Amino acid sequence: MVFVFALSAACCLGVGFVFQQNAAQRAPMSDFLSLRLLLDLARMPRWLAGIALMVCGMGLGAAALSWGEVSLVDPLMATNLLFAMALSRWQTKQPLGRSGWGGLWLLAGGVAAFVLAGRPHGGATVTDPLRHWLVVGVMVGTALLLAAVSKRVRMSTEAALLAVAAGLLYGLQDALTRVSGGRFAHGGWAELVTGWQPYAVLALGVTALVMVQSAFETAPLRMSLPALTAAQPLAGIACGVGFMGDRLRTTPGALAWEVAGLVAIVCGIVLIGRHPAMPSGTPRPRPVHDLQPR
Repeated sequence: MVFVFALSAACCLGVGFVFQQNAAQRAPMSDFLSLRLLLDLARMPRWLAGIALMVCGMGLGAAALSWGEVSLVDPLMATNLLFAMALSRWQTKQPLGRSGWGGLWLLAGGVAAFVLAGRPHGGATVTDPLRHWLVVGVMVGTALLLAAVSKRVRMSTEAALLAVAAGLLYGLQDALTRVSGGRFAHGGWAELVTGWQPYAVLALGVTALVMVQSAFETAPLRMSLPALTAAQPLAGIACGVGFMGDRLRTTPGALAWEVAGLVAIVCGIVLIGRHPAMPSGTPRPRPVHDLQPR
């Protein structure tokens, strides 16, 4: 059931991301990194369809997290890029070619290698609050730093940095979603609403959504989606092992295959994301006030 729900979530997310980028590239650049961007996008039916698919994907992902560890679910959900690629290829009629097939096999093989070698499984949740908040602080702090730096670089790099920042927040959100599900299973609604985790999940989701849509708005999908897709599982694994109690095999052979699997996942994501079939969008000029020296 974990595989079924995680791959179904990946399908919804991948297709939803393509719809969202198609709409976001038509939004005014004056809304960059602003909640106004979401209000403007909400008037576009294609974007609403993309958001509906993303919400469905998140729901399916939450169901997968209720049965499996973050370290297992997030790498499986990284396959959303395969579904985005399939839709984009159907739209553009571009053949896969060597880079497309290479990226596909690297991504699929990397996920398989990591899961089979690591055999992610649950353990005792880390109770040390210092370690818990250290991991959360590193994820949130790094994401905010990347968002701040993104305003001072060229737009293609800006989109990639924002996508990495959003991926870190989504990975953390996945971990806190699992914590929230555990609280609900243990004590029902009373236990859930009295914890800070569900509110953090909502805040992280909105913040990451603004970052993602701003990245989609400023550059082609191939500049942002690979970075987003690569950052989320890495952040999820870090959170799962860091404070969720997830366990991976640590024999030298297993560790070698786990590292090789993660490297293959990232390389496959980059190859697929830069394939000509992925939507290129229209270059967007940066607002005049952003071009002035700071």
